[in-house]
Amino acid sequence: MARSSFFLEKIIFSLIERYFRQRFSSKNKWGVNISHSSFFEIPLEVNGGDRIFIGENTSIGKHCWLGAFESYHKFVGYEPRIDIGNKVRIGNYACITSIKSIIIKDNVLISEYFYVSDHGHGIDASLDTPPVDQELITKGDGVEIGEDCFIGYRVSILPGVRLGKKCVIGSHSVVTSSFPDYSMIAGVPARLIKRFDLDLKKWVQVEKDK
Repeated sequence: MARSSFFLEKIIFSLIERYFRQRFSSKNKWGVNISHSSFFEIPLEVNGGDRIFIGENTSIGKHCWLGAFESYHKFVGYEPRIDIGNKVRIGNYACITSIKSIIIKDNVLISEYFYVSDHGHGIDASLDTPPVDQELITKGDGVEIGEDCFIGYRVSILPGVRLGKKCVIGSHSVVTSSFPDYSMIAGVPARLIKRFDLDLKKWVQVEKDK
């Protein structure tokens, strides 16, 4: 009898968890624009939910931070937007923050502890102001991650980066520059290691610069 009761409780708690996960849909408490077929896992931190857009069949792991900042301290006038496409999976402990534009296209798979931002804190040493109180600054036109990319564990993608479709980014990489379609990159800073050859249908090593 005790064994039967245990399994019944487990089923009930599983159904309750699924219910609450699905409750955070288009009418979630953060105001995020999210498809009814997508969900967050909680806990979750969100800033500027009305400027965050999430497509269909997408899931975002626990302890993630999505921040779209229209202002910071006395600084105003930022126009952030975070677009996350369809069938995207973002692992636990991700940090995605914007004052301009971050686009993650369809079918992207992202591992845990991912970091991406289109801005940084000002570091003007001539000012009598600590970095935390300086204006947020950005480079280029934001960040874009192409379709079908795979991003490994603890990857950081910095402002201004554009990644083409079907790129693979190795664990612990710091991506500081843009790469075209079918690139395999890794390192700090990340560099091109292989390209996918569509004729050979395999990844081909890239020769190092002499």
